[in-house]
Amino acid sequence: MLTTLVERAIEFAARAHQGQVRKGTDIPYISHPYAVGMILLDAGCDDEVVAAGILHDTLEDTDATYEELVRKFGQRVADIVLGCSEPDKTLSWEERKDHTINSLKTASRDVRMVACADKIHNVRSTLRAIEAEGEEAVWRRFKRGKEPQEWYFRQLIESLKEREPFPLLQTLEQEVARLFGPPSSG
Repeated sequence: MLTTLVERAIEFAARAHQGQVRKGTDIPYISHPYAVGMILLDAGCDDEVVAAGILHDTLEDTDATYEELVRKFGQRVADIVLGCSEPDKTLSWEERKDHTINSLKTASRDVRMVACADKIHNVRSTLRAIEAEGEEAVWRRFKRGKEPQEWYFRQLIESLKEREPFPLLQTLEQEVARLFGPPSSG
């Protein structure tokens, strides 16, 4: 059942992401934050974590501010969203991904859960796109291609394993294996 907090997060995210689409598609972007929230809801997360999942890209990809999130959704939600955001979009892809990998090693369980749900949905979206359009067409959407994406997702998993495990991490590992194959033992 949706709570007032979650409903307000849905409405805020819908307005904030209005007009945005998923990379290389015409799919409204808001489908992604909603899906992340539903993954967290299915995993039994509390309302604040679900709301943060729905809002997770607002600081990074919209005009929303941290202060605005604190005011509208509270400190915990705003801190989770901040913990899931890349601090400087002007950095190179490699620098931004290194930051994410390193920050998740010591992040709170809440931030790690939202980041994991985000990546689960990204992998599932990529798998669906490959089924519909073919692998070559899909990987062309990514500036760095398939191999760097594989490196990034596998490093994220290792980062998320640095602290106590949680059920969504196993789901992410399974989805990454579906996309890239089992991890190499070397």
